[in-house]
Amino acid sequence: MKANLVWANPTSGRGRGSKILAETLDYLDKQRVRYHVIATSSLELALQEFREKSLSDFERLFIIGGDGLVHHALNELAPSATADIPLGIVPAGTGNDFARALGLDVKNPIRNIDLFLSSEPELIDLGQVNGRRFGAICSTGFDSLVNERANAMSWPRGKRKYDIAMLQELPRFKARNYQITVDGKVLKVQAMLIAVGNGSSYGGGMQVCPDADLRDGLLDIMVLHPVSKFEFIRIFPKVYSGMHVTHPEVEIFRGKSVTIEGDAVTYADGERISPTPALISALPGALRTWMRAAK
Repeated sequence: MKANLVWANPTSGRGRGSKILAETLDYLDKQRVRYHVIATSSLELALQEFREKSLSDFERLFIIGGDGLVHHALNELAPSATADIPLGIVPAGTGNDFARALGLDVKNPIRNIDLFLSSEPELIDLGQVNGRRFGAICSTGFDSLVNERANAMSWPRGKRKYDIAMLQELPRFKARNYQITVDGKVLKVQAMLIAVGNGSSYGGGMQVCPDADLRDGLLDIMVLHPVSKFEFIRIFPKVYSGMHVTHPEVEIFRGKSVTIEGDAVTYADGERISPTPALISALPGALRTWMRAAK
């Protein structure tokens, strides 16, 4: 039987990745499952080592880390290889939103390994923006500016950094003009935020596209039209339950192909992609992975 390839970021989740890597290897040893490990805090070194591997030599790929490492793994898997080697996520990051979309256990990550070893993977969709694949959410607008600010901050660490960046960015933020094309239909809008979801959440459980389905071949597009700063703060907590979509200034579209034009920066899975325009498309059945059935 082939070995499994374990790719871990020991520094993910403020060091949680190192602890979960050790627990994962202990579990695999007890199950007498063969493996090879790539584990370094240097993304450049990890990518170099990953690219030197022949994926045909491995039965499964386990990713131990957060959405950022998953994002890079999705983009390292060549289109021809994604159907050949399944990817199992052992969530160890701060947000773990793609793992959440898959219904995986983010509180007890090791529990997911039993699912990977005992059941067959299935095909799910991915998204693609400007040639980069993503698993969860691609977005532009206010949240992208918050990401820009947070990435420049050395303190605090973790999710608090984004809360502080949001409070700093909100007073100066103004809605922007966009042209959105969904499956050929052109819409000109003013918006504070545009999120395009393959998965449902970002930011550690914010259900920005609550009805997104990883197997429907479509993307969910959430547009937040201009609201006052006070109203934004008032409705913001509702994003954790997905109830923000009932607000009159929130509009939802669905489509296979989306183009966003405007003066903004695009992020996907928390990673900076590029300034707009953003050419976004659904990639049906592009990844073999494991999902837990909804309870």
